[in-house]
Amino acid sequence: MKYSDRSFSHKDFYRHKKIHLEAGVIFMQPTNTLRGKVKQIFVMLIPILITQLGMFSMVFFNTIMSGKYNSSDLAGVAIGSSIWNPVFTGLSGILLAVSPIAAQRFGEKKDSEVASIVANGIYLALLIAATVILLGYFLLEPLLELMNLSDDVRETAHDYLVGLSFGIVPLFIFNVLRSFIYALGKTRVVMVIMILSLPLNFLLNYMLIYGRMGLPELGGAGAGYATSITYWAIAGMTAWIVKKQVPFSAYPVLSSFKAFSIRRSKEILQIGVPMGLSAFFETSMFAMVTILISRFSVTTIAAYQSALNIVSFLYMIPVSISLALTVLVGYEAGAKRYNDARTYSWLGIVLSVMMALVTGLLVVFFRYTVAGFYSNEEAVIYLTAHFLIYALFFQISDAIQVTAQAALRGYKDVNTAFMITLVAYWLVCLPLGYFLAYYTGLGATGFWIGLTFGLLAAGVCLSIRLIYIQKRKFSGVSIQQDGK
Repeated sequence: MKYSDRSFSHKDFYRHKKIHLEAGVIFMQPTNTLRGKVKQIFVMLIPILITQLGMFSMVFFNTIMSGKYNSSDLAGVAIGSSIWNPVFTGLSGILLAVSPIAAQRFGEKKDSEVASIVANGIYLALLIAATVILLGYFLLEPLLELMNLSDDVRETAHDYLVGLSFGIVPLFIFNVLRSFIYALGKTRVVMVIMILSLPLNFLLNYMLIYGRMGLPELGGAGAGYATSITYWAIAGMTAWIVKKQVPFSAYPVLSSFKAFSIRRSKEILQIGVPMGLSAFFETSMFAMVTILISRFSVTTIAAYQSALNIVSFLYMIPVSISLALTVLVGYEAGAKRYNDARTYSWLGIVLSVMMALVTGLLVVFFRYTVAGFYSNEEAVIYLTAHFLIYALFFQISDAIQVTAQAALRGYKDVNTAFMITLVAYWLVCLPLGYFLAYYTGLGATGFWIGLTFGLLAAGVCLSIRLIYIQKRKFSGVSIQQDGK
């Protein structure tokens, strides 16, 4: 069936969707039991988790393979990544707003509006990508100059980010299409795409970093170009599936773009900008702590980075739960099944805390073994193991705040959540950590305590906000999109 703005009607849409349903397509369905809800969460969660770990692995490949090439290239890639990660995390958060919006439309049985939402999400992705590339062209060189780096490290960081810039457009488009796929509950599709892309990324890294198979030897910069090519492959596979495969082909997302809609784009930005800013301020907060930690000894810096890397890896679990939770809560809230939305909210939070507790305890029990993976120096291993004890409480606090925030996003309540996290990150975490680190005898440990208390404060306040929102829903009072 061919789609066009003139010929495609609501009647055609539902007839086409009916054909897909009769062919055996199973859309996300409501669940009536607690067991069914737990199963639904895990059905969505596991593929999302594997996808997140796959994206984490690309950064891992870039870092490890550049480090094997040359230490200055490793430093350049690390600097480039530290500049890019907060930007990417914040901006991709805007585009991921397509997921809760589309999920609510599915729950409201307004499926015909979904294609327009996704199409305008792609328009925004192109606009944001163009803005990032333009700003990078003018600001990257001055920024690197301010960092007082050696010539080799600065050149590698610059060339790595230039290489990475060629993949910004497909990466942002992929995030929009991924949000659409997640809103349908078909998380396994993205998982398969990510698994298929990892060998390609590894091979391209090998060829472009070391100059194999007739390709130029680019060192750390080659990791940026390899990642960009991989992003094009990922976006291409995702676009093909959305266009050709059931159930995605029932929505004319790529078949015919409608005119740019200010109303649709505004809706995405109203939800997405607070989401993106929350993510940006969180990642930038950790970047600031890394800068402050650099005042300590080399051993302390190495131990902190090792412990943070372990925590970041385990953080993929609550993040994956949060992505699933946003869709499930949004779907049920859109369908006005508020009891089910409430159950999903707290089920997700409890599950996240339990997983954080189990993984945290495992890390604490085997902390010396885990620390040994990152260093052969006894002093670094000992200090990393010490930090990992505090990381247990850090993980639990982080699990509460990220899933409570995800549930609020499902209700499209984002502005208040953004203010809560902004205050918690920058007015609790950093000041408290700084005070404990420099004005008590705790040293770098003070930053872990500050981070933990700040994240716990965010988790508690977000949970209170969630209770307030749910009570207003049950009382029949409408909740405005701005979260007030």
